[in-house]
Amino acid sequence: MTTIGSVAANFTRDLEQNYATIEEYVAQARARGVDFLVFPEAAIGGYLSSLGNHGDTRKNSARSLPPAISLDGPEIARVQSIVGDLVVAIGFCELGEDGETRYNAAAVLDGDRIYGSYRKVHQPLGENMSYSSGDGYGVFDTPVGRIGLQICYDKAFPEAARIMALKGAEIIASLSAWPAARTATAENLQEDRWTYRFNLFDAARALENQVFWVASNQSGTFGSLRYVGNAKIVDPGGNILDTTLLGSGLAVAEVDICKSFTAMRAGMFHLRDRRPEKYGLLTEPENADDLAWRDLAHA
Repeated sequence: MTTIGSVAANFTRDLEQNYATIEEYVAQARARGVDFLVFPEAAIGGYLSSLGNHGDTRKNSARSLPPAISLDGPEIARVQSIVGDLVVAIGFCELGEDGETRYNAAAVLDGDRIYGSYRKVHQPLGENMSYSSGDGYGVFDTPVGRIGLQICYDKAFPEAARIMALKGAEIIASLSAWPAARTATAENLQEDRWTYRFNLFDAARALENQVFWVASNQSGTFGSLRYVGNAKIVDPGGNILDTTLLGSGLAVAEVDICKSFTAMRAGMFHLRDRRPEKYGLLTEPENADDLAWRDLAHA
């Protein structure tokens, strides 16, 4: 059996506050026997203070950007000193090899090793003004299983999760700083349309790929953004095993990965029954006739 935990919490530019919050949830996770714990996107240094044309940009808002850190830097080492033998996925702003480029990134690690890292591929609204895009999806062998990483808006693209499922991912950790709608926001954020979409994507991605899906998210507010929490663990059948709903907290579920995979994949063959030869448009995106929708979208 494997116990999985997912965090909804608020992270800001205050690194010491971030480390204290990480310590708090690691302690809770240890007390509940968690083997794999997922923190949100930008848990080290916080996310952008806003999105869209009024968001943080390199050009005019450099001071408000999260600190850019390296995988081998002291910030990641500090997290490793906190987590010890607990396997953790965590989000941060990564400094590129050129010492200048920034990436919205995540890593899966424990106190002794970084098992793998990921740079966000899909960027919403004006995020590309602050971060460069990553170029692929890896899957990493860890003591708790084969884990894939993705960040926030990635979950809206089925291809991202499918690639990792085809690479043998058993668990996909989806780390987010997912806010409520910016217009016509629901008075009760649990009923907000963006909360609904967040939860719907989580269940759909787990079910269609028959994987354990672990969704973490920021909670509270930062800058102009109001986060919707709803950290959760979803099983390969699309069932939510535990969730924090709106508030900060820790969702926990004990799962039997091998047994669940055997049961789900013996009855429904979502991966086996694919017809890749029929999906040409997915791999040939430059066909102008097939992409007429682009003209409609920008009309």
